[in-house]
Amino acid sequence: MGRLDAFYAQLPVWTQHGVVSTYGYYWYWVRFGPGYQRHIKAYTAREAFNSKEWQNWQQKQLQGLLKIAVEQVPHYRRVWGKQEKRAALDGRLEDLPLLEKDPIRAAPEAFLQEGMRPWPRLVFHTSGTTGTPIATIWTLDEHRNSLALREVRSARWAGVSFRMPRATFSGRLVEPDPESKGPYYRFNLAELQVYLSPFHLRPDTARFYVDALHKHRVKWLTGYAVSYYLLAKFILEQGLKPPPSLKAVITTSEKVTPEMREVMERAYRCRVYEEYSAVENSLFASECQHGRLHVSPDAGIVEILRDGGIPCEPGEVGEVVATGLIRKYQPLVRYRLGDLAAWDPEPCPCNRPLPVLMEIVGRIEDVIVGSDGRQMVRFHGIFINQPHVSEGQVIQETLNRIRVKVVPTDGFGSIDSQDIIQRMRQRLGPQVEVIVETVSQIPRTSSGKFHAVVSLLPKASSVQVTNLSEDSGV
Repeated sequence: MGRLDAFYAQLPVWTQHGVVSTYGYYWYWVRFGPGYQRHIKAYTAREAFNSKEWQNWQQKQLQGLLKIAVEQVPHYRRVWGKQEKRAALDGRLEDLPLLEKDPIRAAPEAFLQEGMRPWPRLVFHTSGTTGTPIATIWTLDEHRNSLALREVRSARWAGVSFRMPRATFSGRLVEPDPESKGPYYRFNLAELQVYLSPFHLRPDTARFYVDALHKHRVKWLTGYAVSYYLLAKFILEQGLKPPPSLKAVITTSEKVTPEMREVMERAYRCRVYEEYSAVENSLFASECQHGRLHVSPDAGIVEILRDGGIPCEPGEVGEVVATGLIRKYQPLVRYRLGDLAAWDPEPCPCNRPLPVLMEIVGRIEDVIVGSDGRQMVRFHGIFINQPHVSEGQVIQETLNRIRVKVVPTDGFGSIDSQDIIQRMRQRLGPQVEVIVETVSQIPRTSSGKFHAVVSLLPKASSVQVTNLSEDSGV
């Protein structure tokens, strides 16, 4: 736990609400400050593009991005050979190598555009579902650009807006006390936003979450799909009534199955819309009113590839590779997200000339179950700012015993182990036994997949979700 987190944890709850709101005013400026409305207008205007206009626009943006990569980004200058640099300057994306996560994880600064000194410089960490989190580094304008995209192509499609009161499930540790008696949220007055704690959600706490939605007149929900699904199950089981003002649920991070969608729409009495994105912001897809998942070409160039780098035919499942067009400060070219997907060959009745994803196959992860009934899947906060951990995996052996396997780097010691133990207990409660085990490598599955969260509990008492790349905190 950092000093600021430790200070926050010592404050009374009413003061924590004040701190969250004060910080919220800063984040309101970060998200919606100068340039935001300009991006809103640009995304709105581009929705009228036809296929040819999209192709021309993308190619122009790509050539500018690849020129920056060749001339101003140390990693690409060092790794690409003469032929690859020539291909980049010619705009021939297909002739460039695929980018793995490990180089970015090891040296995120090597991907920064030289000569830029943005202030403030924003750093967001990935969810770590394929290892330890990756630091993504943004300029203010890039962040505002990405929020404008979500407003135009996601929130507005669902009939809501970031200007409306919303609730968010994310990885934020909004309630530091694992044994808290409530409240299990903090309120950001600047954005009329209720930050819900995913780490305290249990059958006996569900009514307090619903009460918070009523108290703050929440109009829409966004964030972790699995947390909203679990809350929805408790709502139906206990006959709780969420506010009638709810207009939409926009989910992130985990794939929404038909069962999850049916349960959430029955509980919240509004429509569920799914987002598919990544903290790295190299692609963005959102659901229209017909339930089809459209890729935004102005967010990035998305490829779905077979083994050997051959583009898949529509309907054929392949690896998702993306080249982001928003973030030019830390450009990611042909970035391997770790997901599988397929293009939909059928046009969408909404008539938007945007590509449609037919299927997304993310990473299957198990849900961890606490002895008091709390359930959660995201544990990337365990490994953020852990400089001596190369990879980490959370394994639930029993209701009261968690084993954390780490692949250490030089310098890993007892202080690191104790920090991991403290973070786990902060999420699962002080009663849980946490064993930190150092290993030379973390085994992959027979198909080569990395599972960041594994439950060894009997299947009757465990849940599985399909994680996607996004871990949104907005």
